[in-house]
Amino acid sequence: MHQDASDFSYFVQAKFGSAGKPLYMLIDSGAGTTWVMGSACKSTACSMHNNFGPDDSETLKQDAQAFSIRYGTGKVGGQLARDTISVADMKVEMKFGLANETSDDFNHFPFDGILGLAMGNGVTDNFMATLLDQKLLDSRIFSVNLGRASDGINNGQITFGGVDSAKYTGDISYTPVSGKGNGDWAIPIDDMGHNGKTSGITGRLAYIDTGTSFVFGPESDVAAIHKVIPEATSSDNVTYTVPCTTDTPLTVKFSGVTYKISPKDWISKRDGACVSNIYGYEVVAGAWLMGDLFLKNVYTVFDGAEKRIGFASKAPLPDVPKTTVVSNPPTATEGVGGHLPSTSPVAPSPDGSVPPAGQQSDGTTGPSSTPTHLSSADQLQNSAYISVLCVAAAIAMVA
Repeated sequence: MHQDASDFSYFVQAKFGSAGKPLYMLIDSGAGTTWVMGSACKSTACSMHNNFGPDDSETLKQDAQAFSIRYGTGKVGGQLARDTISVADMKVEMKFGLANETSDDFNHFPFDGILGLAMGNGVTDNFMATLLDQKLLDSRIFSVNLGRASDGINNGQITFGGVDSAKYTGDISYTPVSGKGNGDWAIPIDDMGHNGKTSGITGRLAYIDTGTSFVFGPESDVAAIHKVIPEATSSDNVTYTVPCTTDTPLTVKFSGVTYKISPKDWISKRDGACVSNIYGYEVVAGAWLMGDLFLKNVYTVFDGAEKRIGFASKAPLPDVPKTTVVSNPPTATEGVGGHLPSTSPVAPSPDGSVPPAGQQSDGTTGPSSTPTHLSSADQLQNSAYISVLCVAAAIAMVA
């Protein structure tokens, strides 16, 4: 397991086809479509990543139906196919995309494909629904615990079919998914604030998206939250700088419960200045996009059975030396185009419905290649749930 100290994406290893070829899949709650780079692809990005095709599996069934997805930061296209996908000890047969063309934007994205975890379908089968249909899970729930590289330990984990009580403390507070979110993981936000001052942000939806690195919101809302942050300034109402002495968390409230966002996550140092990772940019019109910046601070339950999202306080970290584990990104032959992010605020959540800015055209909204493994402690398997470790990796942000 590798961690590159960037926290820009979280992914798992999946094994495809009869030979169980390993590919590294971004876990994306904003993605309805699951796809991988295909062996027939001649694009530069495909040559830099692991791919999958007929030579890798005796059970692959290719479909004549084409798929095409356009993002704010690129596009992919190819043919649909059917084969087995194994995650942890779960093996499911499902339809997914084989990309045979990718734009050069994907030269900088260190993943071989996307594991779509949206509530609804994209152009392929829904992964969670398929697990349930094939009786591999008892409940349509997955839970996410995202690690923070600076904490010096990678305890990231995704649990399919339930929750892992060792990863959180106290109660899980649930908020029903809004009917206004078109079947996506979107819930109403109560307010945001800083250091005891609230910004008055109400009546908005927040899309909870594991495939987005930062947080994005309407210009006026983002201006309101920065107005209560002393000495926050902006020249474009999109990006903001804050004093480097700022050391207090932001707060966000759902269903009457307030959650803190650590300054470790909402502030970054860049070119000698301190910048806010909350951007005034509407990825989804009139709504917020809450990405990993927020999710690193909570334990999150995506409950498709009850159509709700739950948050809880994360369990304390183990008492280990606070030394960050850093590894060089794998080479291209290991399936990664490992790049650090640029200063573009556009998030790399590549599967959504409102182009541009990371939204796709397959009817869903939401918006690597470091190997993962299971350990005896984290392979929590019974009739209720299976857990798999998540690994953080950098993705480049391109305009």
